[in-house]
Amino acid sequence: MALSNLALFGGAFFTPVLVGKITHTIGWEWSFYLVAIFAGALLPLVFFFVPETAFNRPANRYLEALQDGASNRPTGDKHFPTTNLDSDKGDPDTSNPPSFEKYDYEAKTHAASPESARPRPRITFAQSLLPFNGRKSNANFFKLALRPFPLFLHPAILWACLIQGTLIGWTVMIGVVLAAIFLGPPLWFNEVQTGYMYTGPFVGAVIGFIISGFLADWSTKIMIKRNKGIYEPEFRIVLVAVQLVFGCVGLYGFGVTAQNVERYGWFLPDMFFAFEVAGMVMGAVSSALYIVDAHREIAVEAFTCLLVFKNIFSFGLTWGAYNWLIAAGIGKTFYIIGSIQVAICLLSIPMYMFGKRNRAFFSRHDFLKMLHL
Repeated sequence: MALSNLALFGGAFFTPVLVGKITHTIGWEWSFYLVAIFAGALLPLVFFFVPETAFNRPANRYLEALQDGASNRPTGDKHFPTTNLDSDKGDPDTSNPPSFEKYDYEAKTHAASPESARPRPRITFAQSLLPFNGRKSNANFFKLALRPFPLFLHPAILWACLIQGTLIGWTVMIGVVLAAIFLGPPLWFNEVQTGYMYTGPFVGAVIGFIISGFLADWSTKIMIKRNKGIYEPEFRIVLVAVQLVFGCVGLYGFGVTAQNVERYGWFLPDMFFAFEVAGMVMGAVSSALYIVDAHREIAVEAFTCLLVFKNIFSFGLTWGAYNWLIAAGIGKTFYIIGSIQVAICLLSIPMYMFGKRNRAFFSRHDFLKMLHL
């Protein structure tokens, strides 16, 4: 998960370093020409060597695997704990295995045909080149398109949207105002120098990848030991504490230094930009891991919600970021943004405390089924 976020965000921040030089040397148009050239060169490679990997498995395959593991568990073995989410109080009861029969999840909407449970023959290379090889779900197309939107009311999905999406939005906002800050007085940067300012966030993305990749599993293992060998998805939320430190230090620090670049120069704003991006990567990793572990049955819809939220939020910031800075000033604007981000990160405390009950509630009340989706 950390590596995928590094590929996404690292690439996004390394590109402006090159674009600044390209714009200054051969013109801004060539930024787009080169994208088209490389995309055209990669198209045959994608067509021939990137086959479709989606597979239409039975909807209850994951639960069946858990049920088999629970039934074969050695009695009293703490390394194979089971959890009963049918408690009236919402707290799992680890003394009895769960009643898997009660939780149909998406079997109603993503029901697979009996044939899908049988082993399928391997496809040939020529078959893998077909532009269309069937639908991956038997559900109604329009219902599938609408499924993500009610999930914005799901506490865990809303939390993940805020944890991941807001810092991405602040990052986009910094990118929008970066040129306004450094191209003008007192530093009078040119396009190349402004592009080099993205070296900091690229380094921040790498640092965020290294820290989150290490801490995501290490902290979870520590929490499992403290919890008597029982894993809970809420352990993934612990990483937000590190995001809070890096992300908010970056936002506050950028506000302080960017409002007076004559005094602080270019390095400190760039360093704090790197801190903010490192926090962004950590938040993206933490929220994604929690969604996959805690709500696997709606993971596709949940990630769609994350994409929709961060794109709309980022668009809104790019639309009004410059005018906001003109009206309030750089320092005040980023003090407000940093305080908002602190409040958002602190939402992880109730999410950690009540995430278990939230999972228990939605395991008994199929939110999408109630809406006939």
